[in-house]
Amino acid sequence: MEFSTAARAALHLTGSDVGKRVSVRRLAEEGVAGAKFTDTVGVLTSWDDGVLLITRRNGERVRIEESALVAGKVVPDAPARRRGPAAAYPELSRVAARAWPPVESEPLGGWVLRASSGFTRRANSVLPVGDPGRDLDEALAAVRAWYAERGLPAYVQAATGAEGADELLCAALEDRDWMREVSAELWTGALAPVADAVEPAGTGPGAVPVEFSRHTSDAWLARYQRKGVSEVARRVLEGGPSVWFATVPGADGEPPAAIGRCVVDGRWAGFAAVEVAPERRREGLATRVMAALAGKAMEEGASAGWLQVETDNAGARRLYDALGFAAHHAYHHYRSPEA
Repeated sequence: MEFSTAARAALHLTGSDVGKRVSVRRLAEEGVAGAKFTDTVGVLTSWDDGVLLITRRNGERVRIEESALVAGKVVPDAPARRRGPAAAYPELSRVAARAWPPVESEPLGGWVLRASSGFTRRANSVLPVGDPGRDLDEALAAVRAWYAERGLPAYVQAATGAEGADELLCAALEDRDWMREVSAELWTGALAPVADAVEPAGTGPGAVPVEFSRHTSDAWLARYQRKGVSEVARRVLEGGPSVWFATVPGADGEPPAAIGRCVVDGRWAGFAAVEVAPERRREGLATRVMAALAGKAMEEGASAGWLQVETDNAGARRLYDALGFAAHHAYHHYRSPEA
């Protein structure tokens, strides 16, 4: 039923708007000091039995009683971005997947099952971009069986907060008791400001040298935060369309002062594994590595960058914000209850 009475003439939503991005205003809950109304923006994932469920950009689900609604409307799926390259979620999800390729993969309709002996959830989870070609419960049963054959827990990587994202799937997984274990954000930005953040290598006083390689080295891996890296991990790290590893040498006999990884894929360059020795932090080495890799990517024709950052990594978020990156969407790893 559509609510458009004189009392709530600004409310123009119906059950047919499930799956659309909406903005609603409701009466504030008791105990909220100084507030009469609360606004919520997100994807309407269900409207049943007098209750609306809205999934916000960060994946949080908000439960709203129909009786508390004051105003509401459908809003554009992709609001204009203030900065950075424009891109829909499906494009970026595929670019990110190619930059972190699994050792083994298999299609399930439009979904992709990925496995890499447990090295990172990204390389050991389902990428559900598209239709699995069967009922959701049948698809999830096939997912659980596929991972069980490999001795791995079943994970689904799903996104929220961007055009073409997976809010409805996230809601369906949570309704089936799949546990959201990890959430992070994918940020995008233009490459030129990153490359210009510091002077080119070898120029200016106190210039920091950056060495490049197409493959990981023992020294690079010694600085990488994941310990005990296996050959499977090396295959994932070195996989991708055009991979570059950057190293800022450390003192004689010491691991590198800083490292980074970049994968160039058409107009996109994906940054990862930017690590700095604890005793060398606050020297601008992370910026130096990012700038050097951005310059290398631009030489290959890339113009836009992306990276993934955890929501609680305040230092990294400050760095990437200063370099012109902004959040594009959030992504989440859901683990099967049977796992």
